[in-house]
Amino acid sequence: MAQVASSKESLSQALHNKIVPNQEYLLQGSIIASAVDHLIHRLRGLCDNVENVPETFHDLEVCMSMRQPNQHVPLQVRVRRALDRDVPFQLRYIGQPELDRSRPTLVRSSIDVGCTSTVLEFLNELGCRIDFEYVSQGFLFRKGRMKITVAKILKIVPGKQHDSEPVCNSYLVELSVLAPTGQDAIGDEMRIFAEQLKPLVHLEKIDCKRLGNIP
Repeated sequence: MAQVASSKESLSQALHNKIVPNQEYLLQGSIIASAVDHLIHRLRGLCDNVENVPETFHDLEVCMSMRQPNQHVPLQVRVRRALDRDVPFQLRYIGQPELDRSRPTLVRSSIDVGCTSTVLEFLNELGCRIDFEYVSQGFLFRKGRMKITVAKILKIVPGKQHDSEPVCNSYLVELSVLAPTGQDAIGDEMRIFAEQLKPLVHLEKIDCKRLGNIP
């Protein structure tokens, strides 16, 4: 018990001292598949390690939620599993985006932890239920502390867990940074970088909740 209490105190102190990256700054956009090669070429020129082949990824993401008493918004978590390499599963909590029009990026709470392959069973036992799942496959770039992904989103064919097909003929482009609370200057850095990707892709603040109300 003393060790558990000590761990909680250490985490609380780390959060208070703003050394835990618990905020995600995010811009999103999309690009048609026929123009992706041009975007990859530009990113290779702008990002770090330009002499290397772009890093690739092929992940399965499972989105789960759990209803809580006296709470209108369910707790939402995501589990990501790499399909192309043997690495730990990733459990991620994402909070509701902050509604501040003055910010150049969307800002939301985000906590990521590595975990074992039994995490889905554990979450199910807690009462979480799967909302949806999809496969994300594409390229990853880094520019300092910024991460840029260019990904094809694929839906899983019902009854065929290992088969998937593209949701559309476009790639999702995301520019993100995980940082401690209060580092709002990151938003300006991201905005400046996003300007360099125009007119190939326009990265914006996107409120996914508003998209759900579009007929």
